[in-house]
Amino acid sequence: GVERSFLSCLFCFPSRIYDEGKKSISEHPYLFETDVEVRLIGGNSKSPAERFWNGNSMIYILQKAEQKEESDVSEDSEADDSVHDSELLPKESSAPLPLSVRRAKQLISLYTMAQNPNMAHLKISKAAVLPPLWIRCDSSDPEHTCWLGAEPLKTGDKITGIYLHTVTCRGPTADKTCFVDLEKLKMAHKTRHHSSVVMTKGFAQYELFRAAAIEDTLVESESNIYIDLAWNTVDKILQTPPLTSTATLNIALECGDPRSPVYQLYKELQFLLALAEGLKTGETEWPEPLESESAVELVREFLTDLKMKLDGFCVSENKNETEKIKCDTAAVDSSIKSIFSERGDLDFAEQLWCKMRSECVSSYQELVECFTLVIRSLEHGEIQPWIHQGSSSLISKLIQQSYHGKIDGVSLSGITPIQMLLEIGLDKMKKDYVSFFIGQELATLTYLDYFISTSLDLQEQVHRVQKLHHMLEIMVSCTILLQFKHENLFPLTQTCIKYYKENPLNEKHAFQLPIRPALVKKFYQNDHPEVWKVDISSGHGQKEVKTTWQVSTNPPAEHMASNNTGLLCESTVNGESEEKVYFITTAKCSQVHFT
Repeated sequence: GVERSFLSCLFCFPSRIYDEGKKSISEHPYLFETDVEVRLIGGNSKSPAERFWNGNSMIYILQKAEQKEESDVSEDSEADDSVHDSELLPKESSAPLPLSVRRAKQLISLYTMAQNPNMAHLKISKAAVLPPLWIRCDSSDPEHTCWLGAEPLKTGDKITGIYLHTVTCRGPTADKTCFVDLEKLKMAHKTRHHSSVVMTKGFAQYELFRAAAIEDTLVESESNIYIDLAWNTVDKILQTPPLTSTATLNIALECGDPRSPVYQLYKELQFLLALAEGLKTGETEWPEPLESESAVELVREFLTDLKMKLDGFCVSENKNETEKIKCDTAAVDSSIKSIFSERGDLDFAEQLWCKMRSECVSSYQELVECFTLVIRSLEHGEIQPWIHQGSSSLISKLIQQSYHGKIDGVSLSGITPIQMLLEIGLDKMKKDYVSFFIGQELATLTYLDYFISTSLDLQEQVHRVQKLHHMLEIMVSCTILLQFKHENLFPLTQTCIKYYKENPLNEKHAFQLPIRPALVKKFYQNDHPEVWKVDISSGHGQKEVKTTWQVSTNPPAEHMASNNTGLLCESTVNGESEEKVYFITTAKCSQVHFT
């Protein structure tokens, strides 16, 4: 009776989570009994067990529940015992903890029994086909099991058996004598599954570039570029992927590296963000001025120069005769000048922004003085500057009004001066990014309209400009580090644009680009892989079985805490290259049929 009740509870519990998940998948795990947390992972989400299971459906991930505080325990002791059986209790997200291998095997057995339609004597309500189950294990057994998995085998709607997975891991080690021989691995698979013919597929991941830590800082960049390669027919363990492999480049880049040739533009963007934050909160953090002259002095000189050239501005509308200033925010390293160069068509408002940017303006009062000088010059007709069409900033409207001899009064108080500066900065930076993407023929103005629309509130406009900057840094990095040409930059740009039209800014996101291995082979051909694995399979469809052998510089599961990840051994090969330290992982499977 206890077993029957327990199994019924076990079935009802995941069924309830599954039903809830069909409506909305919770970000929090749920508590089963007192020691197990259950998380339902959606089919579109990244599975923690994806290296060893290629399904795309919902799955359950089971792990050890965190220990409760004493106060929680005392409260639980007063509650009804049935609460412990299968109550859906939201838990805070935290680092995953593994269950003991013994407990995991018990849960796998009970899951299997709960899905078995032949267990009528247990009087379990008719079982629906539940999602696969994967359990984090603590490697406490002799085989060092780190994952146990189970998924129903079915014919139509009928459950006919269970597909069981076991993942074991040893290491880390740099001793290659621990590596298996491929032929022995294939023979073991044939013997275990009574197969006469097997197929092999290879996979390797190489890190092409990782941003080094910046000197005198404790901050490590998450930026890296790595390549995934997959191929059929593996010849030997740690085989270098053939040039016929299917290759995908993965690019994750965080902005703000001082060594980037567009770092000055990044600093300009940061000032824009500070203004946007000040507009929202009413408090602006003003940076320390870096220029010897104050912003007021620079603006006064700028206006004086325009007054002297007024006759030239009136006679000719040739923009080539318009003053062109060299704006530091557009200055770039010579190695990238052919890709991202300064614009030569900065209008009055953009030049004003360059005079008042973060290196110059250092206080609210200084900002007010600068705009007071500009508005006074416009009111008195001392200057008649040209501006780009389409600008909706307040300063542009005042300039347009000045052409007719009269401008509206502006109260330079409150947040108005900050908003005025933010508007001209937004206009200028949007044109900088558009100039790059259109100039390099990576996108059309229509395709970029989402990022430069002025019909949104200023905060959202700033957010979209941040996306443009992230895209720019990705293109510049790929051009410098990988020597990418237009044929590769164009599809990468389209991928970035598509992602950012649908998602918020995310500098940790890895953008993917299919690529020919020959294009980047020189960056990895003499390097050690971060991950290398071989899949050995036999059978087809429901009868397919697979054995996976993998080495990786990181543990194959989040719950396997280790301080040895990514280390290099002191030993060398032929006195030349250092050996990576690897975790050795093996994934095996078996099928249990109910009929």
